Amino acid sequence: MTSHEPLIVIGGINRRKFIKYGSIALGTGVLAACSGGGEPAADSGSSGGSSPAAAGADAIKVGVMYSTTGTIAIVEKSLQDATFLALDQINEGTGPWKGGKGIKGRQIQRVVVNPDSNWDLYNQMSKRLIDEDKVSCVLGCYTSASRKSVLPVFEEKNAILYYPVYYEGNECSSNVFYTGAAPNQQITDSIPYAVKNFGKKGFFIGSDYIYPKESNRIAKAELVKAGGEVVGDEYAALGTTEFITIINKIKQAKPDFVLSNLVGDSIPAFYRQYKDAGITAEQIPIMAYPTTEEEIQAMGPEYAEGHYSSFNYFQAVDTPENKAFVEQFKAKFGQDRVTNGVMEAAYLQTFFMAQAMEKLLDEGKEITPDNLREATRGQVFNAPQGTVKIDNDNYHTYLYSRIGKWKSDGQAEIVFATPAAVKPIPWSQALYKGRVCVHSVPDKRAGDSIKETKTDLKTEYLKV
Repeated sequence: MTSHEPLIVIGGINRRKFIKYGSIALGTGVLAACSGGGEPAADSGSSGGSSPAAAGADAIKVGVMYSTTGTIAIVEKSLQDATFLALDQINEGTGPWKGGKGIKGRQIQRVVVNPDSNWDLYNQMSKRLIDEDKVSCVLGCYTSASRKSVLPVFEEKNAILYYPVYYEGNECSSNVFYTGAAPNQQITDSIPYAVKNFGKKGFFIGSDYIYPKESNRIAKAELVKAGGEVVGDEYAALGTTEFITIINKIKQAKPDFVLSNLVGDSIPAFYRQYKDAGITAEQIPIMAYPTTEEEIQAMGPEYAEGHYSSFNYFQAVDTPENKAFVEQFKAKFGQDRVTNGVMEAAYLQTFFMAQAMEKLLDEGKEITPDNLREATRGQVFNAPQGTVKIDNDNYHTYLYSRIGKWKSDGQAEIVFATPAAVKPIPWSQALYKGRVCVHSVPDKRAGDSIKETKTDLKTEYLKV
């Protein structure tokens, strides 16, 4: 958003003020009602749609920060929905939550903000959630640009962010729990699979910001390591929906596969134009990271059929926990909805948070950032994708690695899967051999937690 953006009046307030302070009504996706021309507060109601007063004086306030408008809303809205489902289940004592209603009888009161896909607003809203709303922690962010925008705030104020999205790694913060894929849980397996099954020549595309560029840098290093060749590297501004020029370059380069790190609204546009340009999945398959069931439903499955995505979770995962998750999500949000990898991470991290809070209350401790940090490390949860765990040392999550081939119904045929959740390594070993993150116990937030071992780090699987 710039100072030149036109004002749009919503319920008697201008759009800038609405975005800054407004949000959505309690779990409905309807804009919060405004009256008297004053500025509306964010959604402060407890889960299940009750009022702040109904949540009780001892309610635990939790921030929820996802964009439900703007170019990234196509997927971030699903993360918010999954978070709402988890919070409702915790407050109601349903789904995976078996500890009674709430956290030892205390309801979670969610404070919801909508940053409108604007990185600066993520920064402003995180300050507001911490300083004014006094939340215990925040569940949120999608892009690395938004995470980088808020990271200084959480570190300066010693607050806790649970971040549910696969990312480029290269981070070791005492104030973030990363529940999406690290590079070794998504990139490391996908590139060798592409070389083995498609060929050695890769063409790389992405949206023009930190995550796609860094992830492609890692993927290119993995490709070279596997004996492959980079034949193209192109980026488009976030929100771009015109890809004919890049598609023509792909045709000229004649790669064996395309590695896509496009995000948001760009994904459906690219896939449609790719097929319309006459390129089939049999000729030049796409291996993607950000492309999920959500974007495929938006574009039409015929445009993605035969292409691939590398993710920790697909709706097609065959576990009892996933069957229940899919049924419960559809029952709440509509039978036409699909689940996807990032929303599953948003869902499971909410239970990590709740389990840590329950542990603190069991021990008679207050829910403070320092206490919550120590209680979260090492948490285990039977997630829809399988059993996962927060790593004690680096605050990333043991996750499964999977590759799915998209079918005509918009669902994935899982063509590769690890036997168990993989221990996270925040740095690409193709670029930073032996670099690890080890936080002290307890975490004193002082000194450098990055360690240079210079050794080959072998793949380790979760043992439970």
